[in-house]
Amino acid sequence: MSTEDGTIDRREAIRRVTALLGGITFVGGSALLTACEKERPAAAPATRIGDFSPDDIAFLDEVADTILPETKTPGAKAAKTGAFMALMVTDSYEPKDQKIFRDGMRKLDDASRKTNNASFVASTPQQRLALLESLDREAKTYTDAVQAARKKKKAGPVPDTAKTAEAKKGDKFLPDQRKEAAPGADIGAATAITADSPAHYFRMMKELALLGYFTSEIGCTKAQRYVETPGRYDPCVEYKPGETSWAPHA
Repeated sequence: MSTEDGTIDRREAIRRVTALLGGITFVGGSALLTACEKERPAAAPATRIGDFSPDDIAFLDEVADTILPETKTPGAKAAKTGAFMALMVTDSYEPKDQKIFRDGMRKLDDASRKTNNASFVASTPQQRLALLESLDREAKTYTDAVQAARKKKKAGPVPDTAKTAEAKKGDKFLPDQRKEAAPGADIGAATAITADSPAHYFRMMKELALLGYFTSEIGCTKAQRYVETPGRYDPCVEYKPGETSWAPHA
């Protein structure tokens, strides 16, 4: 893929995408970064990647393109982001996370059939967007609850005098957990969210879509401004509101 040409600093790209996702560490961690930096041959859309069939890759292309659609710049599908996502899951995810991701693809498609009476690929752009927005809110609530549980676990046992205040602080997550599961969710009232709960599948999809797009040639040169190095040194460049950011360099 064009993301593998070595012309951009992927560590910086991961840092920026992490910031877009609220500072949460990526699923895959250092293994994801290592896989990004490996020199690989181009992955054609019709090529199977690991357990991902051509249809699976096309499905991921549509998910990514809904998140990052074509506007005045090409969208995620044009950057072959689906193949990137499949490659990263295959090369950098642990087996348990690979299963969550693959099961998540099925859950997303099942939710689309239930909500829109059509598969995700066959749904209209508006229907796809509405579904993914719902899943994004669900993933945010779930991730916040997991982070709160991990912070509490790291802090250690709560003194008896502080338990009431701590319980009230945690109550802000409970209403969403007690509600009927949102489309595509399997997080019901009987599922306890703990510090050891896995990542939400839609967060995996979203972070890989963002990373794949903004480290691709299209994302780097069309959605951002890119100047091949070596170039002229400009210590201070005037920024005008609305201008796209500069792409990082290797």
